[in-house]
Amino acid sequence: MNPKHLHVISFDVPYPANYGGVIDVFYKIKALHNAGIKIHLHCFEYGRAEALKLESICETIHYYKRKLDKKYLLNKLPFVVVTRTSEKLLENLMRDRNPILFEGLHSCFLLNDDVLNDRTRIVRMHNIEHDYYKNLEKVEKSVLKKLYFGMEAKKLERFEKILSKVNYIVAISPSDAKELSTRYANVKLITAFHQNEEVKIKEGKGNFCLYHGNLEVGENNEAALYLVNEVFSKTKTPFIIAGHKPSAALITAVSNYSHIQLKANINTQEIDELIKNAQINILPTFQATGIKLKLLSALFNGKHCIVNTPMVGNTGLESLCSIQDTPENLLTEITRLYNLPFDMVEKNKRSEILLAHFSNSINAKKIIELI
Repeated sequence: MNPKHLHVISFDVPYPANYGGVIDVFYKIKALHNAGIKIHLHCFEYGRAEALKLESICETIHYYKRKLDKKYLLNKLPFVVVTRTSEKLLENLMRDRNPILFEGLHSCFLLNDDVLNDRTRIVRMHNIEHDYYKNLEKVEKSVLKKLYFGMEAKKLERFEKILSKVNYIVAISPSDAKELSTRYANVKLITAFHQNEEVKIKEGKGNFCLYHGNLEVGENNEAALYLVNEVFSKTKTPFIIAGHKPSAALITAVSNYSHIQLKANINTQEIDELIKNAQINILPTFQATGIKLKLLSALFNGKHCIVNTPMVGNTGLESLCSIQDTPENLLTEITRLYNLPFDMVEKNKRSEILLAHFSNSINAKKIIELI
């Protein structure tokens, strides 16, 4: 086995790196490549095109069509797992004896096959998946989708036991590492990989508050509606919501207020500019799983950052945020921070904490130690 080579099985094509899970995958691959590791990338494809950009950081790339037939909804395995299978993938893995990094439970179907038992197998856990799906079930309005999320949560909870077969489980947050350690003995904490190399906070004052996220995801839609209905309907402070595929309910809610803008389906670069130019990045969540990469983007690039406890609890980032858990306290804090210039002492504090615990190069070295 050559430790300088690593197979990475990705649940999706990890470029463009424009949503949570693939951001972690892409910047992990890039950091490992920069550290001298030769990456053999295996991607399940279902809507995102093959990416030429990946060729510059990977030794080899293989694409496999995800099997999205509805018949797999009736399978005893989770739909997100059983639809990511390929005999060709196993054939490609068996050409050598190099270690394998499985990205998420989604990509772990082949762990059922004993033929891989003599390989170093690492699973990157992006969330406690069954908890994530239970929370999606809670916020979903569609009866059919709610049923799907509920069934999938139960299947994922059963399937998670497959992790007892692997050499290492790599958790993305301290809270996930703590929970997984109650069930498995081989858990390591390696925090999220991301696009930021240094803290770059734009001087001067912004003239709006920002919430951003993939609005197609139920928890993000819920957070945006909460901010519109419970917070920004009660102030005239300019507020922008930015993200992909907003719901009809959110579009309607925003249309009632002239000081609230909805910027839908804009690209990553435009969202990055909004993060830098906002006076306050406001990021509540009602799902305390994993670590939210949008929080890291706000802390590396934005000025003041207001969150709630589920967004930041047990991440190591608590001291860098203003934590407010009620609409009343959020409104009071917005009033306090909206005209307050961002303190460059706080920028230095962010740099110290973020670069110590969320450095891609340091985290890549931690993975290399495992292989």
